[in-house]
Amino acid sequence: MLYPLQFKPREKKRLWGSESWVVSGLTGDVSLITGGFMKGSTLNEAVEVYMGELVGDDIYLKFGEEFPLLVKYITAHEKLSVQVHPGNSLAASRHNAWGKTELWYILSAEAGAELMIGFKSGVTRDIYLEALARGEVETLLNHIPVKAGDVFFIPAGTVHAIGGGITLAEIQQTSDINYRIFDWNRYDDKGRPRELHTQLALDAIDFAAPVRNVTQNPPTGEAALLIEADEFTTNLVDVAGQTDRELSSRDSFTIYICTAGELVARTAGGTLTLRADNVCLIPADQNQITFEGNGRLLETYI
Repeated sequence: MLYPLQFKPREKKRLWGSESWVVSGLTGDVSLITGGFMKGSTLNEAVEVYMGELVGDDIYLKFGEEFPLLVKYITAHEKLSVQVHPGNSLAASRHNAWGKTELWYILSAEAGAELMIGFKSGVTRDIYLEALARGEVETLLNHIPVKAGDVFFIPAGTVHAIGGGITLAEIQQTSDINYRIFDWNRYDDKGRPRELHTQLALDAIDFAAPVRNVTQNPPTGEAALLIEADEFTTNLVDVAGQTDRELSSRDSFTIYICTAGELVARTAGGTLTLRADNVCLIPADQNQITFEGNGRLLETYI
């Protein structure tokens, strides 16, 4: 029997802030397991050995030894670039890779902080190209004020940007394909021009993509569905006292992200403590998990 896994974060400095990759199977950035008999192994090495026991039989058949989801924390002191990600078909044909659909959970936001998601109603390809030539793409986007606890689903094809003063948790497909179409930072930290991908982005953009605010407030001890998509399903779970989560009906690993509070997590394979910003991966061979304490969790699986 396997046990709950935790990983050493991979910290990345950015022009606009920082990222902490806490669960990753992406080549070159694969997470290291920090405890138990698999300590020191990479996540993908564990998948290679334990296959369906770890990720689920159907998931292993589909994705092989590459873990299919990536979880990161993003801290933005300044605006990120305006960008879009390709879907699975386009990413496969161009990059031999998966697309990039993602979900954002706002952990903290300064007064006036905002996201930019999707185009305003009526924006067409021609209107976009004209604004792009003038350097005015930002004016076409939906500007959305945010606060802690807000949740947004960003399917591939949705143009988006994260504003300054925001820290968020991101759940996404295992992909690092970003088409940058506008950038406030014209140069990188070595003084080189930041590359734009305007032509590549044209075929990826969904001009009619809506804003998908999926914020929920679940009853204590219960789960509220945030998103159920082909790429992943995510629930929000509030715990006060004790909450049992049944896992046997899903042929999938489950990732828990603790966004607030402190919880003890118990499975047949082992026990661990989760505090705010801690993440754990529950292998597919675990049938149930019990949480004790007070806190909030994002629960994600395929």
